[in-house]
Amino acid sequence: MDTLVSFWSFFSRLRGEGFEPVSLDEAFEMFCQGINEFGPFFDHVSGYWRASQEKPSKILFLQYEDLKEDINSHLKKLAMFLGVPFTEEEEKQGVVEEIAKICSFENMKDLEVNKKGVQTFGYPQETFLGKIKTYEIPREAFFRKAEVGDWSNYLTPSMVERLEKLIQEKLENSGLTFKLFSKTSKDITSTS
Repeated sequence: MDTLVSFWSFFSRLRGEGFEPVSLDEAFEMFCQGINEFGPFFDHVSGYWRASQEKPSKILFLQYEDLKEDINSHLKKLAMFLGVPFTEEEEKQGVVEEIAKICSFENMKDLEVNKKGVQTFGYPQETFLGKIKTYEIPREAFFRKAEVGDWSNYLTPSMVERLEKLIQEKLENSGLTFKLFSKTSKDITSTS
């Protein structure tokens, strides 16, 4: 659900010829219908999930919520996956913690290169956003809040209910679980 809110926030900040920002309601409908410039979200995620199960030595599947919960163990897992595990000495010296600090959302967001300027893209074609020749994305748009569960500040109860049903439907029998964090939500787990 955070993905939907981030998607909406990001695309709301696009500017360009032929582009009209979308409302949260419009973004919600597009998300639920699988209308996305990069393909339907659930097809994308479930495809990588299945591939990671079939070829665990080739694809490491991580979830943002898990990274936020315990970045250090996931950095170790990533290093092991890449074939360059941390040595005992590196762990004692705090290398893992230092990498976590350097790569943190706060640090990346505060880099001058990410605060100023725009990223310009262009391709003369029809997209789900309409006809776009070029558009600009302020670099700061790539960094929102990085708060797990922030969706609960934007989505209505009926939106949440619809998304929960959609998640169950799209990921049924996959074994993939989405952890939802808010005052009222629960984990959404598909049956394996």
